[in-house]
Amino acid sequence: MKTETTEFKNPDGDTLRGYLHWPLLKPRAFALFAHCFTCSSNSKAAVIIARELTQAGFAVLRFDFTGLGDSEGDFADTNFSTNVTDLLAAADYLARNHGPPEVLIGHSLGGTAMLAAAPEIPSSKAVATIGAPAEAAHVAHLLGDSRATLEEAGEAMVDIGGRPFRVKQQFVDDLSQHELPESLNRLRRALLVMHAPLDKIVSVENAGRIFSHALHPKSFVSLDKADHLLSRAADARYAAQVLAGWASRYISDAAKDDSLIPEPGVVLARTGSVGFLTELTASGHALVADEPVSVGGEDAGPSPYDLLGSALASCTSMTLQLYARRKNLKLNDVTVRVEHSRIHADDCESCETQSGKIDQLKRTISLDGELDDSSRQRLLEIADLCPVHRTLSSEIQILTELAA
Repeated sequence: MKTETTEFKNPDGDTLRGYLHWPLLKPRAFALFAHCFTCSSNSKAAVIIARELTQAGFAVLRFDFTGLGDSEGDFADTNFSTNVTDLLAAADYLARNHGPPEVLIGHSLGGTAMLAAAPEIPSSKAVATIGAPAEAAHVAHLLGDSRATLEEAGEAMVDIGGRPFRVKQQFVDDLSQHELPESLNRLRRALLVMHAPLDKIVSVENAGRIFSHALHPKSFVSLDKADHLLSRAADARYAAQVLAGWASRYISDAAKDDSLIPEPGVVLARTGSVGFLTELTASGHALVADEPVSVGGEDAGPSPYDLLGSALASCTSMTLQLYARRKNLKLNDVTVRVEHSRIHADDCESCETQSGKIDQLKRTISLDGELDDSSRQRLLEIADLCPVHRTLSSEIQILTELAA
């Protein structure tokens, strides 16, 4: 996927900064992501969710609210209302420069803010919250013993998540001005509520209140065993994958344009400037590739050699099933295991290469069915006739040129 830095102004003239992720082909839709309270657009959940949605064909904008991350402004001057206006500014930026956002996603208080902002974003069709409090005022409890100081002095230093923040009384006053039923009655969009039942920061009862007040169509997904911040990568990936499938029912899906799908036999690959995560489109089908963590990747997908082994394994199993059907053999399932390794040439008696190392693909085939020994042996021979096997065993010419 391609990631570009972006910036735009909020109503007060502060520059808000973030990242816009682009899929390999034309986006199915644009999505806007709001990070959690006092977090940033670089929170683990924000990065993973944006990446997974991009792999599913969405263009995703994640940005820092005023006074947080790389954005300008003083956090002490912000409140829930400014979060909402920041979201409206982000949506307007997308609409004017790239495409109107159809999918809105908010994490924690960012989800509550997104519920309030959605009715003011005409292009939005689907809204998803992750661990969102039912009321903006829910975050007031994070101020703890500082509430008294706030009331007396008008401001106080507050420890939130292990970091100090200067908070003013206006922040607390503003929270009470936002009521849940009113914003949800005005939502009029498809809603997905995702929440972890073991969330210790925002209890799952909040999800119940949001869901009960919302109008249909609405859906609820339990993020079982996840924590509030989705600190485990697997939980963030799961949330994003569910979200992508759910949102697909409500978007215009620009990527369905047949002119965007490469002709059969054409594979497109794009790797960003950081890491090795690579987005693939094979004849219009989306895939990803990556490298293991041990060599600097994130292990978010199969490696190039894994994909090579996959090509041989899948071609082999398809070829054997095709042969069995033609010969009326009682073959149920075919399982093909392929392992790639590099061995010394002098360890290979049948290889032409006599020095150095050679690549070896070891293929193990399991046949499930009522087959006699003769049929099994014939199927083993047929495996060598699979087109990919023949391609890998013959002379291969690779032509490389720079695109215009």
